[in-house]
Amino acid sequence: MKTPRTSLLITLTGRDRPGVTSRLFAVLARHQLSVLDVEQVVIRGRLVLGVLLGCDATPDLNEIHSAVDALAADLGLEAEITMGSGPSADPVRGGRLHVTLLGSPLAPAAITAIAGRIAASGANIDRIGRLAQRPVTCIELEVSGGDPGLLRDDLARAAVEHGIDVAVQRGGLHRRALRLIVMDVDSTLIQDEVIDLLAERADCAEEVAKVTAAAMGGELDFTASLRERVSLLAGLPAGVLDEVRAGLRLTAGARTLIGTLGGLGYKSGIVSGGFIQVIGPLAAELGIDYVAANELEISAGKLTGRLAGPVIDRAGKADALRRFAAEAGVPLSQAVAVGDGANDLDMIAAAGLGVAFNAKPVVRNAADTSLSVPYLDAILYLLGISSDDVAAGA
Repeated sequence: MKTPRTSLLITLTGRDRPGVTSRLFAVLARHQLSVLDVEQVVIRGRLVLGVLLGCDATPDLNEIHSAVDALAADLGLEAEITMGSGPSADPVRGGRLHVTLLGSPLAPAAITAIAGRIAASGANIDRIGRLAQRPVTCIELEVSGGDPGLLRDDLARAAVEHGIDVAVQRGGLHRRALRLIVMDVDSTLIQDEVIDLLAERADCAEEVAKVTAAAMGGELDFTASLRERVSLLAGLPAGVLDEVRAGLRLTAGARTLIGTLGGLGYKSGIVSGGFIQVIGPLAAELGIDYVAANELEISAGKLTGRLAGPVIDRAGKADALRRFAAEAGVPLSQAVAVGDGANDLDMIAAAGLGVAFNAKPVVRNAADTSLSVPYLDAILYLLGISSDDVAAGA
């Protein structure tokens, strides 16, 4: 019978300083050891460095212990060494998952609840790291041994109870392969509803707002409601479109999100039940790669109250996502769809990752994950991109 492999776990803790890692491995290099895992974390200047080592023969623990203790004393650190036996690497049960927590604030009780649910499911937290601190706090847990579907449902309930956002995604290449981000526009990329802004200038704001709310909540057929609202704009001067476009308010973090994605080689797209005359120039300004939206019919310098061409409705948004993905050479499994209303449901379902952003309940319930913070660049954290990464690339 094969002798189980011996493993050593060495942990150094204390105030961080340059050269700790190199000096520790210089000590370990004198022995017949192999490195199985390394983890280092520094928080407010405090270091926690863990090294898991394997060896086929029984090591001289006294010699290793003396050398590591001497190094720790010289560096002003504390050292701990524990020994075990078993396989050189534990199999990852059920695959690795990334669990992302966002809160403003992120209270200890919320983390306790999430960690407790993970443990109760039989999964294990292998690593914890911070992705952002301001204006929201975001930490990411690497979890092994969990069922993603069951864990997502369980953690979503805990998130609601504690007023935070939780995302559960498969780890490894699945998330790293995400390369196309497609967003809704009204109340997602921008804070406004364009048709409501147009309605204000046509003196029918109250009537249009009621129809808009019912349509976004899934209570009305989108296409029929859109045609009804557009008909109320008949006679409005076309120049109003430029005025509305100039007054659009981007959602906080929108420029950071799009600029960061572009710098990392991601493709971005927007798809809207709104109007190309308004959002097309905005997309060009922001450097967005793909755009799909409805077109208002204009005759003799005025809106006719009709649409030109096919309607971009719920199914049309999903079709646009597929078209963008094909043009980008990206499979749908590597696409992210972000939206807030019922007409975003099909594209959210079609994408590899569907994100409900400050969304209606029907969308939150259908999406893979939900964000309730008012910052669009929080989507970056779901991709594993930290605020430090963003700052470094600015």
